[in-house]
Amino acid sequence: MAISGRKPKPHIAAVREGTFRSDRNSEGAKFAPTDPVEPDWGELLPGDQAEDVRHFAAAVWARVVPALVQSAGLVDSQREVAAEYCITAARIWQGERELSRDGLVVETERGRVKNPWVTILGQYRSHLRALVGELGLSPASATRITPPEHGGDDDGDIFD
Repeated sequence: MAISGRKPKPHIAAVREGTFRSDRNSEGAKFAPTDPVEPDWGELLPGDQAEDVRHFAAAVWARVVPALVQSAGLVDSQREVAAEYCITAARIWQGERELSRDGLVVETERGRVKNPWVTILGQYRSHLRALVGELGLSPASATRITPPEHGGDDDGDIFD
């Protein structure tokens, strides 16, 4: 038996596309309004060689996450995507430093070959673009994010 009508788009897809209408789309899940807790970068990026990467990831977190809390309503239960963004940005930074030191072509036992960081950075950049869109960090994707409403008494809030 076929069901008439189309399946409604997920809330985030409708918001991203700018087609969200409260009479046609559900706003989706509501999360407890708690600020994201910064991850332990030492646990996520262990090792003596990763000290600079940890500092860079922490700096990205300090710069980006407070803005996402205000602009997009990022909460602690959604922090993993923000942490993934910080790690990806830090790995790109690390890879660019390695490319600057070693060059685009490196000498190996098989002769001169393309530096592996070139391929790795391409993959990280692709992942970063997806995260930028998900978080609304590009100018185009920011226009599709509806900022949270602040202030006022919301008697319907389940977390009051």
